[in-house]
Amino acid sequence: MNMLQHTEHIIRKLEWMQEEHLWPNGIRYLWTDAMGVVLLVSLYQELGDPDYLETAEWVAAEVDRVLGRNPGFRIGEEPDRHGQYFHYNAMWLFALRTLGLVKPAYLERAVDEAREMHPYFVLPGSGVFWKMREDLTNPEPGYGFGALDHFHGYVIYTLLDPRELAGERAQMHTLIEKSYRSLQINQDLGLGIMLWLTHFSPRERWAKTQRKRSLGMLTKLWEDPPGYFARELGAPDTRYAFTNYGVLLGLQAQDEHPERVRKVLRYFEATAEKDTYADSAITHVMECVATDPGLFLRESQEIS
Repeated sequence: MNMLQHTEHIIRKLEWMQEEHLWPNGIRYLWTDAMGVVLLVSLYQELGDPDYLETAEWVAAEVDRVLGRNPGFRIGEEPDRHGQYFHYNAMWLFALRTLGLVKPAYLERAVDEAREMHPYFVLPGSGVFWKMREDLTNPEPGYGFGALDHFHGYVIYTLLDPRELAGERAQMHTLIEKSYRSLQINQDLGLGIMLWLTHFSPRERWAKTQRKRSLGMLTKLWEDPPGYFARELGAPDTRYAFTNYGVLLGLQAQDEHPERVRKVLRYFEATAEKDTYADSAITHVMECVATDPGLFLRESQEIS
């Protein structure tokens, strides 16, 4: 597909999702909402249609109303989606920053939110708790430090305001220096997100190391034919559309393997009804992002 076809496909998919009450008028889920808000602002920037910006702001208000916990945001609206994930919060801050490209007040809100939630999740010098109880009083029992969360936090804080968040950013960077040389990610979505994160800091040593390592691991996960990334090593038949779409975001951020991007999109378009999460909004929103990453890419994230 060319760029016009990409845009037309995304618009049709958004219209279908709304008709099916999947998104944006479905059950709130923070990761999907973050991805979707960036998608909507991307369409607004590309087409100039204020309806997309209005919908993005409506989603932001609904996330505040339904998931907002002051500080931070609940994972999702459904009963089993309790607690707070740091990486979901970080992705939501990125979405607010993207809205801030158009309306700066959202950037200010994101900076304030990052400053307020940071000390609840971060144990300086040790790690970032992957999941916290909903009121942020304690880590969720059974969950420890996240492997990627300090990378995610460092990049997002840098994008938000490296001066205002200098102390928080420094704590994240210390954790990166302790872990990046030994960290080996072996799941598809984590590899895609790491590639996306590293493309914002391409000259830093940790980013160079993790970029090379992540691309190498993805080659090991590549199954062709038929053309998809396995979930993890040793499980070549396990694959999910939405996690593959996350890989495609990372590959396009790095301008790598365009032929694999095309093959994955074709494969899951042909086998959508067989996917475990075929009826979930996350699959369709992330397919739109994988089709055209828009404002997820570094060169489009400059604030005037």
